[in-house]
Amino acid sequence: MKDDKAGTSFRLAPMSPLSRTCTLFLLALPPTFLIAALYLTSVLTELTLITLLFTATYIWIWLWFRPTRFIVHRGGIEVCWPLKRREIAQEDISNVRLMDVQQLKREIGWGVRIGAGGLWGGFGWLWTKRRGVVQMYVSRTDGYVWLDCTGKRPWLITPEQPETFVRALSRLYPLE
Repeated sequence: MKDDKAGTSFRLAPMSPLSRTCTLFLLALPPTFLIAALYLTSVLTELTLITLLFTATYIWIWLWFRPTRFIVHRGGIEVCWPLKRREIAQEDISNVRLMDVQQLKREIGWGVRIGAGGLWGGFGWLWTKRRGVVQMYVSRTDGYVWLDCTGKRPWLITPEQPETFVRALSRLYPLE
C-alpha cells in the first residue's frame, strides 16, 4: 500500500499457494517444450512454434489481463495494468465488502471463468449462476473484495491488505 497525492495505491495481492503452484507449472511448459525440441529434431518446428505461442500468451496475460494495482482516490478506483487503465467512478460504486470463499459461493452460485486463469491468478470475466458476468481480477483464494456497481457488472478483486482497501474506500465516501 502506498499513499500519494493521487490516492492510496494497493498492489495486486501476492499469489496464494494454489495460484503459485499453477503458475510455476505453467511457466515450466515453454522451457520444457524448447528442451524437447532440441532433442526431438523430427518435431523441432512444431515444438518451437508451441513454445513461441505459450511465451506470447504469457506476455499478453501479464501486460493486458493481470492488473498491477488498484488506486483508491476521490473520484473512485483506478485499476492499472502495464498497458491500460480503467476507472470505476465513485458514483458507480454502490457497495464494497470483504468476502471469504463461503460468502463468495453463496453470492455467485457456481461460475465459469472467461479469460486467463492459472497463470498468476484468474483475470477477466466470471460468468456466475446468480450474478451473471462479474469482472474478476484475483491472485488469491482468500481476501476477496466485492464491488457492487450501479447499472454495471460487479467486480471481484484481491488487492493487498483487503481490509485496509475497504476502509480506504469507505473513508473517502461512505457507501450505503
